[in-house]
Amino acid sequence: MCGICGIVRTDESEPIPQSLLSAMCGTIVHRGPDDQGIYLDPKAGLGARRLSIIDLETGHQPLSNEDGSVWVAYNGEIYNFPGLRQELISRGHSFATRTDTETIVHSYEEWGEDFVQRFRGMFAFALWDRKKEKLILGRDRVGIKPLYYTRLAEGTLVFGSELKAVIAHPRVERVLEPRALDLFLTLEYIPSPFSIFKNIHKLPAGHLLIYQRRQVKLIKYWDVQPEPEAAAETPKQSLSSLTDELYALLKESVRLRLISDVPLGAFLSGGIDSSTIVGLMRESGASPLKTFSIGFKDQSYDELEYARRIVRKFETQHEELILEPRALELTEKLVRHLDEPFGDFSIFPTYLVSEMARRQVKVALSGDGGDEVFGGYEHYQAQKTSRLPGVPPVSRLLSGITRRMRPSAQKKGTWNKLRRYVEGFSHDPDLRHFRWMMFLSEEAKRKLYAPGFIDALGGLEDISQREPFRDFFPSSRSFDRVNSELYLDLKTYLVDDILVKVDRMSMAASLEARVPLLDHKLIEFAFRLPGRLKLHGLSTKWIFKKTVERLLPKDNIYRPKQGFSIPIKHWLKTDLRDLLLDSLGEKRVREEGFFNFAAVQKMIESHLAGRENYSHQLWALLVFAIWKENYL
Repeated sequence: MCGICGIVRTDESEPIPQSLLSAMCGTIVHRGPDDQGIYLDPKAGLGARRLSIIDLETGHQPLSNEDGSVWVAYNGEIYNFPGLRQELISRGHSFATRTDTETIVHSYEEWGEDFVQRFRGMFAFALWDRKKEKLILGRDRVGIKPLYYTRLAEGTLVFGSELKAVIAHPRVERVLEPRALDLFLTLEYIPSPFSIFKNIHKLPAGHLLIYQRRQVKLIKYWDVQPEPEAAAETPKQSLSSLTDELYALLKESVRLRLISDVPLGAFLSGGIDSSTIVGLMRESGASPLKTFSIGFKDQSYDELEYARRIVRKFETQHEELILEPRALELTEKLVRHLDEPFGDFSIFPTYLVSEMARRQVKVALSGDGGDEVFGGYEHYQAQKTSRLPGVPPVSRLLSGITRRMRPSAQKKGTWNKLRRYVEGFSHDPDLRHFRWMMFLSEEAKRKLYAPGFIDALGGLEDISQREPFRDFFPSSRSFDRVNSELYLDLKTYLVDDILVKVDRMSMAASLEARVPLLDHKLIEFAFRLPGRLKLHGLSTKWIFKKTVERLLPKDNIYRPKQGFSIPIKHWLKTDLRDLLLDSLGEKRVREEGFFNFAAVQKMIESHLAGRENYSHQLWALLVFAIWKENYL
């Protein structure tokens, strides 16, 4: 695991300063505290910070082929590299190291731009072909590892694992992208290819970027596909054979991710996904098996008892941490690590469990991805029930009632879900998915956004019609209704929220997080299954649950879903109250010109008084205020 950065020029009029590459590397030391390397030639510079996991002695980066004509800087793990290495040796290639990094350069030599199809893992790499003066940037199929890039006015390409490495280049301008800010406030994350800065882009998951002779070409090399029509004519597999095949894929995926020359462990929440990973690690012979859990003093957020059942069953070496607020200290620290505004509350427990695990291991396996691949969220149930006869007209009637009524404090959680559900019916059926994933409606934006900000956006329009979502709708319609919802989340929410959280927070603690449930072969199998096997009636993740009944206690499988979150609504009233009032004070809000202070003030007052829960909206505004102070 590493952090990478680099510069590729179109001419040799100015040498690339080594000090500049070193400064760019310096911004991502946390991604690779063990080593730093730099490669320079007249037109290209590559930088790498290394967290040593495989081949601790000879895995220094950047790394080249035998004659130094092809160089690579790389972040991630290619889990099938031992087999690739043997195949390449049989084809005449010579290896100087035992690291998976070296398979990248030899695979490129052997198979050209199709080389990426051979890799099974998580990765972001920069490959420089010195003879052809060609740069290839690549990102893994699902987007587990990040990569940002920009082009300067004269054509120079600058790239890095994190935004902070890119903006360390003195010619990269920091100009806020209004559309990205609107997307953030709507969704709590910024979807690819946008970043918060104009002209700096995220390389989309499953893509290569080819830069040669001043030209940039994006190539999509992978996507999930629906079951071919011809398959409908073949006999259906029995449920038993499907669960056997799924179990074998799950076990293989976990086994591949145990490859390491340093100690590894697992995050354990006690939910079905992390518990499955721990159980399969034990079946695959992981020893010692170290597990790490976060607990809460607030019992409504605590899952430790479920985690302890898994610990007892699989006899793990377990460590727990009860989350103390530390809210002010952590907020300021974690927002700096995120580089751009990001509103998912679960950054807190994700960072703290990573920090705890890093004291004992360098690698931790995580259960992230199961909900998006196998259908674990409530909004899949909401979408299905919205298609039942009679539900839409009743829900439209309820919409006005839910806006006006104020429930008791004990019932607010359920009431807010109901209100969110009925508001989805203001959209066309195909677009309701986005209402149930939104935290700021267009009605709320008209009150919150200042006229100048609306003008910068070119007006307000339905978020579902904007980039990048509209690009995914045609492909999503190739699937059945449930799988089309999963596809949209795989391409948006998973890559730009869940995986951003896991990558940034684990890397902030210099810990490598591996996600077995996002192995691309497992995903391809899952998307060939009909949606009714995932959302069975209103039972979520049905086939996944049936598959792991042979592994886990039923109490862990069939208990109600609980998110990996924190009591942020209480923190905003207590530990973060002064920061909230200062950051969103009248003078600052009016001077910055993005928001109407009256709307901001109304939300703050209602939240602090306990009349409404505006935790999502206020946290997003607070994060943006802190980010802006740090980066602009």
